[in-house]
Amino acid sequence: MSNSKAASRYAKSLIDLSIEQNSMEAVRADMASIVSVITANPLLGAILSNPIIPLDKKAGILKDTFSGRVSAVTDLFLKLIVSKGRSSIVFETAKAYLSQYNALKGIITAEVTSAIPLTEANRTEIITIVKREVGANEVLIKEKVDEKLIGGFILKVGDRQFDASIASNLNKLKKEFSHGVV
Repeated sequence: MSNSKAASRYAKSLIDLSIEQNSMEAVRADMASIVSVITANPLLGAILSNPIIPLDKKAGILKDTFSGRVSAVTDLFLKLIVSKGRSSIVFETAKAYLSQYNALKGIITAEVTSAIPLTEANRTEIITIVKREVGANEVLIKEKVDEKLIGGFILKVGDRQFDASIASNLNKLKKEFSHGVV
């Protein structure tokens, strides 16, 4: 079984348990914290993935890092996943939990790449459009600035992309001119 499938299954079980224990929000915050900590400390991810490091050392490192900072459900989950020899998928499981949580709550992430930073009015308009088009309850915006776009923006939601950048329009015109279409 691939690591992403295993991570997805562990995340699903953790979602079910957190619903049963009425701690879904706390576990979501814990998973976001785990993703943040491992992203900021790649050495921790490397240690968890290293098969040479004994399980008790990994359990100790996770305990030192997260004990007292996470809910009882998350603490139990971390102990379980290490005891099963699956510490290498802690990071992937935390990301999968966040993804499954967002899907369950109707939260969509929209990636917006623009030539200049978005204004608050731009963000509000994008959120309104995405909510209407996709039927989302909430929209999270990931912003990137790329001056090569010259102007406009590229909006990605899931596997759909809307390109309203000036650079894209100029490239289309360039192709049309080269093929003698215009």
